[in-house]
This record gives sequence, C-alpha cells and structure tokens, in this order.
Amino acid sequence: MFVIFGATGRVGRSTAAALRHAGHAVRAVARDPSQCEALTRIGCEVVRGDLDDEASMHRALDGAVAVQMLCPVPPQEPDPAAAMRNTIDTAARVLRAHPHLHVVALSDYGAELDADTGITMLFHYLEAAFRDAAPRLTLLRAAEHMQNWARVLPAALATGRLPSLHHPIDRLFPTVSAHDVGSVAAQLLSDGPARDGVRVVSVEGPRRYAAKDVARVLGEASGCDVVALALPRDQWEPTLSRAGLNANHAKLIVDLYDAQNAQRIDVEAGVGERRFGTTELREVFDALVQANNAR
Repeated sequence: MFVIFGATGRVGRSTAAALRHAGHAVRAVARDPSQCEALTRIGCEVVRGDLDDEASMHRALDGAVAVQMLCPVPPQEPDPAAAMRNTIDTAARVLRAHPHLHVVALSDYGAELDADTGITMLFHYLEAAFRDAAPRLTLLRAAEHMQNWARVLPAALATGRLPSLHHPIDRLFPTVSAHDVGSVAAQLLSDGPARDGVRVVSVEGPRRYAAKDVARVLGEASGCDVVALALPRDQWEPTLSRAGLNANHAKLIVDLYDAQNAQRIDVEAGVGERRFGTTELREVFDALVQANNAR
C-alpha cells in the first residue's frame, strides 16, 4: 500500500494516478475526502487525515510500505513559517514510529542552504527533521512549479503585462510542471529506498525559461500581446500584501526571490540524481488560460 498525503494537490493527484496506472494499491489522505471523487474513481482508497493530527496520520499509515509526504506552507496562518515547522515536527514524530516505511518527501531546489532563502529555509528544516526520523528516506527536490504563474495570469491577460519577481527578466531559471513532479515521485516510490543513506533526487522541466520567455509563451497560449515586467523591488511587499498575503508570508517570498535573483538557489551541484520532466510550459499555460476563460 502506497500512502499519499496531500492527495488533493496537483502533485499528489499526479502521483496517485501514476501509481494506480502501474497497478499499485494507493491510499489517498485528505482533510476533506469529499474532494477526492476523481481519486476514488481510479481506485484509490480515500481516508480522512490531517498532518497536524498524529492519530489520523498513524491510522492512514496502517499497513503501508511507502508514503509520500508533502508539508505545505499554510498561507492562512498568521505565522506560516512557525505553523509549517510545527507540521513538520508532527510528521517527523509519526514517521519515527514507522521506521520500516520508505518515505518520499517533497522538497525544493536550494533546500541544502541554511540561511536567507525564505520559504526554501522551511524545506531545509524539513529535510533535517526527516533525515533524523526516517531511515529509509528519499528527498525529491523540485524546481519552481510552472503552475505558480496562475496567481498573476488573470492580471497579465487583462493588462498585457506579466509582473515578475525574477530579475532580470532575461535570466534563465529552472521550472517544472507539478504533473512531472508527481510522476517522478511515483517512480521513486516504486523503486524503493536507497540501499545506503538518503537518496536525493532533483527534478526540473525539459528546458529553462526567463521571465520574458514566460510572457511570450503566455501570449502564444492566449492570443494576446503580453510582455514581462520586472516588478521593482520596493513594490514586492506592497504587491503581495494587496494579493492577500500577510506580512510574514510576504517576507518569506521576498527572501526567496532575493536568493533566486542572487543565483543562490539551483540544483545542488554534484549531489544526488537529476531528473527532467517532459511537460513544456506551453502545455501548462494552455490549460491555465482555458481555466481562466471558463470563469
């Protein structure tokens, strides 16, 4: 039995679907099982569970041989970093009680860095906690998800300007479709753990893009003229605040992009394995534009 936490998210759904396609038994864990109708249709067992509820996690792991762990940043919390660290601590305590499990933990590019990387620092914390708790551990570090551009896509289509925190707009950066992350995670779960030590795998898409390329692809997908706009640094926090983020969450994102623009965040050189997805940005944007137009 393969257990998927975060099964209602893009990555979790893709992992579950890939495992079911390969004929594996899958248990999808969600706070609200009613959101898992699609997973039920493909043969997943769906159970209620919460990463902040140890008892529900233990129940979800009953009879499992492997588990995919995703600890998301909770944007609704006043202090998202503290809340995510608490979730990680809870998950680590649970995993320590199930040492036989192969754990595939979703992490980020740059998680090896121990300072000044914003949200990525939380994945540094996750990796350290899980290394201590799970003796059969695989870390899957993913580049920035292509689907993250959905947050600014409506404004870009309305104004013809795509605001970017990537500076300069002609600098290439790694990115990957959430679907490809899920597919690679399913492969790693099927593979089983490394014989010795922690397995580290990094995944990104088939090519790298600059913000100006992202704008061009969005224009092609929408049939509109779109240009990239490097959002001035002093407008980052006010813009994020207007988007509904509290000050603590905004600071995590600002620190993250400062680190990215300083070229500190990338695949860790010489460490682990590298995988490359097959999904192009145009394919992702075609779906995002279609969803936007359907509103």
